[in-house]
Amino acid sequence: MNPLNSPVELGMRALVLLARSHPDPLDLSWLVLLDHAMLHSGQFDGPPSLHPQLPAQPGELGMKRHLVQEGLEVLMRAGLATVEATGDGLVYKVTQRGSGFVGILEAPYVDALSLRAQWAIDQFASATDVVAATRDITARWHDEFTACTRHLGISHG
Repeated sequence: MNPLNSPVELGMRALVLLARSHPDPLDLSWLVLLDHAMLHSGQFDGPPSLHPQLPAQPGELGMKRHLVQEGLEVLMRAGLATVEATGDGLVYKVTQRGSGFVGILEAPYVDALSLRAQWAIDQFASATDVVAATRDITARWHDEFTACTRHLGISHG
């Protein structure tokens, strides 16, 4: 199993986000958006990005949704997160065991994730429409891609 972009990796990042948002739950759409903002915070005028900007980023949000869902299933099987049905859909929360698990992790990457998770939650989760925020990210990629191809002399018809 490749550990990169695996359900375990995405689950661990989701767990950090859920621990930082506690006691507020997050739904899957928010987890996908906040995971992206946490990893690419520099693109949103936040702390330096943890992951590099890649040319294939436009498809990242679509691919990530499925992987985050699988990561959440790993967390729930391990008793680190729970899911609740609300009037707005399914929301996820960190369990006490999950908070404790995040608390004992000691690695510079986890510290950096935790810092950026709090930044992403503060920046986006309080008063942002998740659909509009996702649309803004996609539009930003489109504009950057169009500018890049124009710079290279590639026409879009």
